[in-house]
Amino acid sequence: MRIHRLILILLAVVLLMAPLGAFAGVFISVGFGPPALPVYEQPVCPAPGYIFAPGYWAYGPYGYFWVPGTWVLAPQPGYLWTPGYWGWGGSAFLWHEGYWGPTVGFYGGVPYGFGYTGAGYQGGYWRGNQFYYNRTVNNVNVTNVTNVYNTTVINNNTTRVSYNGGEGGIVAQPTPAEEAAAREQHLAPTPMQTQHVEAASNNHELLASVNQGRPPIAATAKAADFSRGVVTAKAAGAPYRAPANQPGAENRPGVAREVPRPPSANERSATAAGNARENAVPRPENNVPRPQAERTTPSPTTRNEVPRPPATAEREAGPRPETAPRPENQADIPRPASRGSAPRPESETESRQTTPRSEAARPEAAHPQATPHSEPEHSEPRKEERPPQ
Repeated sequence: MRIHRLILILLAVVLLMAPLGAFAGVFISVGFGPPALPVYEQPVCPAPGYIFAPGYWAYGPYGYFWVPGTWVLAPQPGYLWTPGYWGWGGSAFLWHEGYWGPTVGFYGGVPYGFGYTGAGYQGGYWRGNQFYYNRTVNNVNVTNVTNVYNTTVINNNTTRVSYNGGEGGIVAQPTPAEEAAAREQHLAPTPMQTQHVEAASNNHELLASVNQGRPPIAATAKAADFSRGVVTAKAAGAPYRAPANQPGAENRPGVAREVPRPPSANERSATAAGNARENAVPRPENNVPRPQAERTTPSPTTRNEVPRPPATAEREAGPRPETAPRPENQADIPRPASRGSAPRPESETESRQTTPRSEAARPEAAHPQATPHSEPEHSEPRKEERPPQ
């Protein structure tokens, strides 16, 4: 029992000593960059120990949405917030998550404002367990917060671009000090920060496609509270443009619903092929192929040409009197009384001299296995023995 408990203690110590660099890793990738940073003011700091986390554009199922800037209580004294940033990865924009640490690291050179000039943090510092606020970049009420100072912050980067690298992006690389900060002990965003992002993702008005880069909630006094201490954006950082390489990707609604889509090229090709196959199917009543030999061989029992024999399906079903063509001289061709019986000759002698009963019933259909021979025309039909009945 003691050994098991000792193993658990050692494992916990190892996990605490291991650097949490994964919180600065890549979490999501998008094929087009986010909109520009909107113009807004900072809410009043609610109490000592809060550090301002600037707003940024996050990405969700319905495109980019604004995560309002907010005041966040530091997870422990001595820790500062390194904002996340979008960076071009060669084929897509990659989101690098922000983190808490003793030193502010690299955040893409993005000038988020309020002390985040693009490199480092000019908004304040820790002295023991007390955080001191630079009033030139922080909105602090000295009645509630007494640890303040005034230092001018020179911001040479006045762009509102919100991503690093790529077309039109900020050109910045981490310094050796920022690279060292990335290897320090880190803490993930606090639970209130996570809840703040989730609340923003469910707010339809924060979608870039809805607010056109000017969110109605640009910043809040406290995380996940969108009703009190809310600051509206004064203007968009730049004219909003929908992504050119993904038309309509940001025009989807904030509420999930099914939208009818046009058929794809593969679906249209499959439909056209199906229609072609359906139109190519022969109709049994008028498009059945006829045997070549029977179509050109005349019947030996008549002087005039007998019409073409019916198809295989018609031979099996018998002649169809309503559709069978009539020869020019109908008196020369005996008509069957019914489909299954032979015609009655005028005399017994004449019946013996006519064609067999099976051929008389179907004069136009010769035996399918026999090939008729062309013979000279006789004044009387060829005499054959009548098959026994």
